[in-house]
Amino acid sequence: MKQSKLFIPTLRDVPAEAEVKSHQLLLRAGYIRQIASGVYTYLPLAKKVLHKIEAIIREELEAIGSMELLMPSLQPAELWQESGRWYSYGPDLMRLKDRHERDFALGPTHEEVITSLIRNEVKSYKRLPLSLYQIQTKFRDEKRPRFGLLRGREFIMKDAYSFHANKESLDETYKDMYRAYTNIFSRCKLDFRAVLADSGAIGGKDTQEFMVLSEIGEDTIAYSDSSDYAANIEMAEVKTVYTKPDEAEKPLEKIPTPGQRTIAQIADFLKADPEKCLKTLVLKADDEYVIVLVRGDHDVNEVKVKHLLGSETIEMADPEAIKSIMGADPGSLGPVGAPEQIRILADHAVRYVVNGICGANENDFHYVNANPERDYRVDLYGDLRNIQEGDPSPDGKGTIRFARGIEVGHIFKLGTKYSEAMHAAFLDENGREQVMLMGCYGIGVSRTLTAVCEQHNDDKGLVWPVNLAPFDVHLVPVNMKDAQQSALAESLHAELEKQFTVLMDDRNERPGVKFADSDLIGLPVRVTVGKKAAEGIVEVKIRKTGEVLEVKKEDLAETISNILAQLAS
Repeated sequence: MKQSKLFIPTLRDVPAEAEVKSHQLLLRAGYIRQIASGVYTYLPLAKKVLHKIEAIIREELEAIGSMELLMPSLQPAELWQESGRWYSYGPDLMRLKDRHERDFALGPTHEEVITSLIRNEVKSYKRLPLSLYQIQTKFRDEKRPRFGLLRGREFIMKDAYSFHANKESLDETYKDMYRAYTNIFSRCKLDFRAVLADSGAIGGKDTQEFMVLSEIGEDTIAYSDSSDYAANIEMAEVKTVYTKPDEAEKPLEKIPTPGQRTIAQIADFLKADPEKCLKTLVLKADDEYVIVLVRGDHDVNEVKVKHLLGSETIEMADPEAIKSIMGADPGSLGPVGAPEQIRILADHAVRYVVNGICGANENDFHYVNANPERDYRVDLYGDLRNIQEGDPSPDGKGTIRFARGIEVGHIFKLGTKYSEAMHAAFLDENGREQVMLMGCYGIGVSRTLTAVCEQHNDDKGLVWPVNLAPFDVHLVPVNMKDAQQSALAESLHAELEKQFTVLMDDRNERPGVKFADSDLIGLPVRVTVGKKAAEGIVEVKIRKTGEVLEVKKEDLAETISNILAQLAS
């Protein structure tokens, strides 16, 4: 392929809107362009990489018997209403109407569509288990698209769905998918971890995320320093054993705390430890408001609150609702004298706070010496806080450490969440009607591309793994106007393309521009045709290591082959 014929609009400067390395390099190296917030065009180089990622996915999924299909992006609201998600999915669902005022959604995922398909086509246990997947564009109306392809409103995703007659069959496919995902991300040369996770809006239980380790990751991974335990911080259990301090309870006292809002401010103002303070939040769980208490040095885990209540949705109450319920603004809230009709939930650690400090539900006032049961009620205790570094590992081995991660894959055991709601049933071997069990398995294809870029780059540009690079070789004649260089480059281009994919920079640009673009684009091997062209000698540079070799033209193919084999190992 001649570079003059390929659309690669490289940039010298870092675009102002690009916050992270992968976004900067994909823009600068001419792989993507933004058309709207969170919406991107994949240019030819990116499309080649996507094809390679998709090929790996197809190979691994077809190896475990999953078959590809393609479902519509435009989904009728009736299906989402059957599952109940039309009402619970929230503002991320892109909704629209056709000319007949019929409601539709642009699919963020396809549980409803696939369940509708299978319930109409599969009626007997003899046709189960069944595993189907697609690779398709998805849509989510992200409130704050960011980090380029990592969090967009339109993105490419592989979603697979499995249907089963019994739990053993579902467990087997789940394990197969786990192995396939491990193979996929390993073949993409990613440093990743499989972690326990929350199912979120998808639903179901028994779910794991595949997280690529990266400082820009939006998720925190809690892992043991002495075992293979790893979980998203949302799901990491706290197994800390608390003890009550040997301290006599003192009389409750209300004191002025002008301008003191945060735990840090209150602790400093009262010369107290943050763990003596109570952090009070008002959350909305479905249609119910609840008060949640954690110790001042802890953070509320909203996912744990949602699970404890069995809620579909959980979010912070808005300031107006908080003022209406509690009579004060955030920063002055507390459980003492809280409305009787509002349930109070508390983390286990709160039970052991003696003579605590909390808001008085009056702006600029706090209580000191507040004690549970004596001064305020707690309707339900539970594990409601985020695990912290240094806490005991939930598996009893070692202590917890943190890492940041980018979620690139997620596997779920859905059970009967969708099949029951949408009446996807079959006749078992005894002729009895049974509800199908389901699994769901997603990979962010465009996210995977970005994650690879985050882990494979240097200060000059991208450094693609061999099996994902858009081309194997970048052939760069220094001066196309030099007859000997031009002739040798054309000859090598024709010969090398018999064995490798080759991008030849035939542009009439300065050498510095060509080399800078080559480093930005990040192909595994660069062959420079320069001043020794008349002798039939070229310069071979390995992009990953920077190593440079002088090679005779007759040895070039073998040299490149050996280099690529070493890089791929």
